[in-house]
Amino acid sequence: MTESVVDETKLEKLKAGDEALFADVVREHHRALLALVVPLVGHSDAEEAVQNAWIKAHRALPGFAGRSSLRTWLGRIALNEAKMLLRKGGREACLTDMFPDALAADVLEGRFDRRGHWQSPLVQWDLESPDSLLMRDDLSDCLDRILEAMPTTQRAVLELRDTAGIAFEDICNELSISASNARVILHRARSQLVKLVDHYEETGEC
Repeated sequence: MTESVVDETKLEKLKAGDEALFADVVREHHRALLALVVPLVGHSDAEEAVQNAWIKAHRALPGFAGRSSLRTWLGRIALNEAKMLLRKGGREACLTDMFPDALAADVLEGRFDRRGHWQSPLVQWDLESPDSLLMRDDLSDCLDRILEAMPTTQRAVLELRDTAGIAFEDICNELSISASNARVILHRARSQLVKLVDHYEETGEC
């Protein structure tokens, strides 16, 4: 049985209200969705964005036409929820978590006007559009490439902090670096990811 047929069969069961199957889908994709939204909202708000995405996905399943894969559709919803968090108050909702020191300013330079509002409105994504720029698989591939290209210490700090949620003190002890150095390294790594997501949003390319 081909993957497309399997997905179609699964989708029909999900749309019919198979809660056990939906729980399996959550277990299968939850970690991937977390990894997808962390570059946008930071580690502390990623769980909220993904939980909101699951609620929206559960409600929207009966109307899902299947013009994209289930995984791509879920990724779009999760990214949309991450953007919703960023839109709250018209500025970065989790700025202090993503960039814990004054170095954050250069990444966001020019994004806001003097009142703190976005210079340009954030993109509203069509969760069903096959032409949507932010396709989960493609963006994940781009993120994988940039992670592989990072210096070893930079990638280690990013993964220990944002993926594993390890405290700065423990990261410093593990890697034998100072707290200030760890924050600078983390800032640079996150900046690369944010810029990549911005570029992908605008062009659809890495």
